[in-house]
Amino acid sequence: MSTRITLVRGDITTEEVDAVVNAANSSLLGGGGVDGAIHRRGGPEILAACEDLRRSHYGKGLPTGRAVATTAGRLPARHVIHTVGPVWSPSDDRSELLASCYRESLRVADELGARTVAFPAISTGIYGWPMDDGARIAIETVRASGTSVEEVRFVLFGTDAYETFAATL
Repeated sequence: MSTRITLVRGDITTEEVDAVVNAANSSLLGGGGVDGAIHRRGGPEILAACEDLRRSHYGKGLPTGRAVATTAGRLPARHVIHTVGPVWSPSDDRSELLASCYRESLRVADELGARTVAFPAISTGIYGWPMDDGARIAIETVRASGTSVEEVRFVLFGTDAYETFAATL
């Protein structure tokens, strides 16, 4: 079975999917960008679940490239899959860590039985990853993943991100 990849220009917090992927920071306790939006719209249930994860398994935070799921709180999704993307570096190739975010998120989605998953463009905001390279890694990794997810939806904030992903797809 092949995973269908679709592109949406919009707000990931409004997507009605089985799982929304959060471009989280390692603390799991909220932040800016996508992470902040998901925590604000999802409500205190997401933060409480993340605090539980910090107390139980991730006392030092979630490592870069890994993924873990929580409730989606008040979001229209069933789950939030939190993943920590790498900060882009011009001198250190961290492409494998970025690809791992997509692979690990899909692995967690498979464990949850998720059929539809919405991703942001991980690491392309404040973490500085160039959009064209981020889109290439995202799409190539999803295509090669072997996941049971039926639809991966890249939800892109802004015209430039959408057009870059569309050109890559």
